[in-house]
Amino acid sequence: MTRHDDGTELVFAAYPPAHGRGFAQTWWGQAWLRALEEAALDGSQVKTGRRLARAGAVGTVSVRPGRVTAVVKDRDGTGYRADVLLAELPEEQWDRFLAMAVERAGHVAALLDHEMPPHLVEDAAGAGVDLLPGMGDLEPVCECGAWDQCGHTAALCYQVARLLDENPFVLLLMRGRAENAVLEDLQARSTRGTVPSADSGPSPAYDGVDAEEAFATGAILPPLPAPPELPEGPGVPPSLDTGAEPPPGLDPAALEFLAARAAEEAYRLLADALRPGHERRPLEGDLTAEQDRVRLLAGDPQGAVAERLSAGRSGDESAVAVRAWRYGGPAALSVLEEEWTPGGEVLARARAALATAWEEDERPELRQRGNHWTVADGSRQLRLDRAGRWWPYRTENGRWVPAGEPDRNPATALASAQDTTGDGTAG
Repeated sequence: MTRHDDGTELVFAAYPPAHGRGFAQTWWGQAWLRALEEAALDGSQVKTGRRLARAGAVGTVSVRPGRVTAVVKDRDGTGYRADVLLAELPEEQWDRFLAMAVERAGHVAALLDHEMPPHLVEDAAGAGVDLLPGMGDLEPVCECGAWDQCGHTAALCYQVARLLDENPFVLLLMRGRAENAVLEDLQARSTRGTVPSADSGPSPAYDGVDAEEAFATGAILPPLPAPPELPEGPGVPPSLDTGAEPPPGLDPAALEFLAARAAEEAYRLLADALRPGHERRPLEGDLTAEQDRVRLLAGDPQGAVAERLSAGRSGDESAVAVRAWRYGGPAALSVLEEEWTPGGEVLARARAALATAWEEDERPELRQRGNHWTVADGSRQLRLDRAGRWWPYRTENGRWVPAGEPDRNPATALASAQDTTGDGTAG
């Protein structure tokens, strides 16, 4: 690349063919190509231009304020001068852009590193300055006489995308300002104190990046930072005991309980997300209202909150449901409440697992009903879920209750159901 002394023209030597390579690797290069592809009336000319650029048919490229120029050779070797025009920004918009940039030290640092962060363009647009071309902003002019984008001007646009990948100041020059002029202006404004120093407090808050833009640039932007470390425990919601009477219909105790449970659930989800292999596990489904009621009951609510959550269940029924939930969440609750009949291959696999789980002289006598296999003395039981896991149950006070976490091995599961209470059997 060569440049005039004042930086008002950049000249780039011809690029070699770009076989097997995309023309734009950066998000701003891709935005330039979108402006070309969305505005072209003849898509075939865009494809022709892409082929010409990929074949190395674009010669030396000259970039000046408002214009980029190159000679593009047609497939027969005939060269045509092609120009693409882009309106320069008026002085008032440049002033707004530079004033906005120096308010955020990160913007200045990025420009000095020849990068253009997505939020710089977004912040500029918020200040009424559109740096990147939109649909219809690129005006083609070619010696071949075409009145719209032709293959030669399209090829030039594809070549410019490669230039933009290397140096975003190419775009700023087309918009009317050379690199040295932009950097000198930024430095002068910084010297006047418009950029906070390192010890002058935090920089202004940043409002974020547009979701579509962030998604489109996901494969281009640097990798995300390492995940945060898991806190020691969930946060503690603030107390609502203010001494004032609550508004009608508001139960402060219930609200505090819900906030605490929400913090615990958020902590659980974060802990699960940080475990290795989380990205390969299926997403959890939404809870039903009844499942969520049991989840909240597992949080040991007191008084009126517990009574409201237990509505429709006796105290014993609620206690058993909570025990199941603590062993395995929605899956354990389903095993507690749903009885089904396995058949075909599922039943064959279950019987094979039961036949091989114990030595011949240790195998207990089991009686099957549906997906329940009960020890002959009626003290313990195995329940098969639809995922092929065995859940241990035992009797307490004449009721079947969950007795442990599931296991793929029925012998291991049944061993954890050993009744230590001596309270009888269930039928």
